[in-house]
Amino acid sequence: MPSADKPFEFQYLHSINSPADLRKLPETALRQVADEVREYMVDAITKVGGHFGAGLGVVELTVALHYVFNTPDDKIILDTGHQGYPHKILTGRREQLLSIRQKDGLSGFLKRTESEYDVFGAGHASTSVSAALGVATARDFQGKDYKVAAVIGDGAMTGGLVYEAMNNCGVQKRDLIVVLNDNNMSIAPNVWAISNYFSEIFASPTAQKLRSHLWDIAGKMDDLGDRIRTVAHRVEGGLKAIITPGMLFEALGFKYFGPINGHNIHNLVDMMNKVKDMKGPVLLHVITQKGKGYAPAETDKQFLHAIGKIDKITGKSLAKSPTLAPPPTYQKVFGEAMTEICKTNPKVLGITAAMPDGTGLDILAKTFPERVIDVGIAEGHAVTFAAGMATEGMIPVCAIYSSFLQRAFDHIVHDCAIQHLHVVFALDRGGLVGADGPTHHGVLDYGYLRMIQGMIVMAPKDEQELRNMLYSSINDYTTAPVSIRYPRGNSVGVEIKPMESLPLGKGEILRDGLDVCIIAIGKMVSEAMKAAELLAIEGISAEVVNARFVKPLDTELLSDIAHRFDKIITVEDGQIQGGFGSAVLEYVTTLPLYPDVLLHGIPDVFVEHGTQEEQFADLLLDGAGIATVVKQFIGFPEVVSVVV
Repeated sequence: MPSADKPFEFQYLHSINSPADLRKLPETALRQVADEVREYMVDAITKVGGHFGAGLGVVELTVALHYVFNTPDDKIILDTGHQGYPHKILTGRREQLLSIRQKDGLSGFLKRTESEYDVFGAGHASTSVSAALGVATARDFQGKDYKVAAVIGDGAMTGGLVYEAMNNCGVQKRDLIVVLNDNNMSIAPNVWAISNYFSEIFASPTAQKLRSHLWDIAGKMDDLGDRIRTVAHRVEGGLKAIITPGMLFEALGFKYFGPINGHNIHNLVDMMNKVKDMKGPVLLHVITQKGKGYAPAETDKQFLHAIGKIDKITGKSLAKSPTLAPPPTYQKVFGEAMTEICKTNPKVLGITAAMPDGTGLDILAKTFPERVIDVGIAEGHAVTFAAGMATEGMIPVCAIYSSFLQRAFDHIVHDCAIQHLHVVFALDRGGLVGADGPTHHGVLDYGYLRMIQGMIVMAPKDEQELRNMLYSSINDYTTAPVSIRYPRGNSVGVEIKPMESLPLGKGEILRDGLDVCIIAIGKMVSEAMKAAELLAIEGISAEVVNARFVKPLDTELLSDIAHRFDKIITVEDGQIQGGFGSAVLEYVTTLPLYPDVLLHGIPDVFVEHGTQEEQFADLLLDGAGIATVVKQFIGFPEVVSVVV
């Protein structure tokens, strides 16, 4: 990185508008190209924020991939997209990088509609190998001839889907390359040296040809040939077992090479050139460092995932300090409540799928490190693991992002609900999440959880209600699985009080009204209250109800509301189809006489990235938007349009 008084000079990058331009350069230029990509990325992302460390760690790897493979004809599939920023820079989106994760700008992940070089979109981890095998299979069925490579990080390798895919790769024996980007494994230099030496030997054309000839000759020699094959395999396998960690991959049917230094671009190019034409599945193990080349990211853990706007030289945040301290995040409130509960209840513990910091369980871990279990990127396992603990009287609290829990749907049904096991799900990032966009919005949970028999589903209006719901879920609602869904970001700012029990399935009237009733859930309660205040200015009297529960519904309260109002509007930051409003409508229509009911929430679209404020405003889910929808619903002539 350049000093503050010595600007960086770009020699190649501004003439690289596609990988084809990159491939015109001599290999001797690639080191400089990698430096320029890294400098450009640091300069851009420190200005606008975004996922950072993973991208810095794969600069050389990305340059090598696009240099060796003939993209976009050859297909490169990246896992999750956190490591995709250098890829975007090299594939014609360099000048757009300053718009990343902003409304109408570049996605923070890989997106098929954004570029032909984004072969497979992904925001969740562990999908690239399955997708790559699918692409390779389609290639073979269609009689086409191109290379397929998947890049996957060591963290994503904790997901079981990877091993299902790799096992199938070994069975199908199709030509594809998996690049394991390992940025967490520590390997001694002497092991590296020996391993690189033998990887070169095993990957050389001479060695491959010799192995092939030996196999062919031995195959014609009956019993003696079988013995020769067995001995040869054991010798080669024994050498690899001593010098490489690749025996698991070999057992799954992959030819394993590595680990190699992922920041030595010439070695990367050389090795990729050697393995790209090999038959069958190949795994290339590459060691990288997150945050490589930018000192603040190399030394400070917060930079290893994502950053906001920071000073490029110092790495310090540029966010303005508020004159008044903002209310705590829901994640902080949850973590502190868990710590409070664990001090008196030895049966409670927290389970996370690789997100202790993101969910707030890191707060619990500071006091009770043994009471937080991180299972890695393995949400399905997390749920069934929790169910197993529940059978023995423990009370597991699974803190998982709403969109990630989608991956564990069957585990919730089969392992928790059918057995009536007391597992608590703390669904973080419920609703619209902002810049991460459609892969991370938690807008489906109301629908997919309420359909599960016996499930208790609820969402708090503020931080104190979150505390009360957590307390009640642990102490009172003990005969079924329970979910508590809360949003990303800061809470409302109410006074924190001792936790207390909430009656199961009971809502509350927050504001009396005469003209229309707004029934809201979770984050939307505070926006409904704002809407009611705006409506009151125009002479419209709106009642506001905090539903609290999606399941079981407060049918007594709903019956009363249906008796008193001709117009009811439900408001949720979840998908309308099958969601909270649908549950209300299903019940209301069973009554002898029922009012008009309008369901207001997320329409049947994938909401694109932007700020949360922009997303809520566009969908008319902020206070002003809800007020506008209500006025139209009750007969005001105003035209309403939802921007999606």
